[in-house]
Amino acid sequence: MSIFVIVCVVVVLIALVLLRLFKKPRVQEPYKVTQNIDPYKIGINEIDRMEDGKDFEMYLFRLFQCLGYGDAYKTQDSRDFGTDLVFTDREGYRNVIQAKRYAISNPVGLSAVQEVYSSMRFYRAKKSIVITSSKYTTSCEQLASYNGVKLLDRNDLIKMIELFKEQQHSKVKDIIEAEPYLSLDSWDDYRNNSKVIKKDRKAEKLIASGN
Repeated sequence: MSIFVIVCVVVVLIALVLLRLFKKPRVQEPYKVTQNIDPYKIGINEIDRMEDGKDFEMYLFRLFQCLGYGDAYKTQDSRDFGTDLVFTDREGYRNVIQAKRYAISNPVGLSAVQEVYSSMRFYRAKKSIVITSSKYTTSCEQLASYNGVKLLDRNDLIKMIELFKEQQHSKVKDIIEAEPYLSLDSWDDYRNNSKVIKKDRKAEKLIASGN
């Protein structure tokens, strides 16, 4: 009798293990954004579950409105020239923003910097910002540092959300409006010809050979 009980227990345990192995992981439902979006009810988990980048743009638009940026507006979905949001900061400077809702495993590349920087003149802005739910590639950070584009990554976004929910709106604005990291402080650095620039040697050889 005891052997039968032991066998039954072993069979049950094996069945439980197999059930756990073959059980499909629970998939979180996408977070659907409505016109009455409330930034106080949204955190990084909800942002990660948003269906596409447009939802993230709407969230940031409402967030900036709630922060008191009265003239903040979202650009049209097509032909936005690389800018998703526009606002005027506390010093009176117009800023353009590109929003990137990417997975943590998918860093933002340098095209985001190229697009938002080149859009500044179209929107008559003085500053440009990229905000992402992910991180940035090294080349993206490098290009941003040479062009004065401010990069706000996942950690910055989480901090902004936390401070916003704590009603510390001025501190959120401090993060948004902080000066970007710059690799060059002055155009005088361009007088230094010792900087090594990588060149396309294959192209030079083709030109030299006359092909």
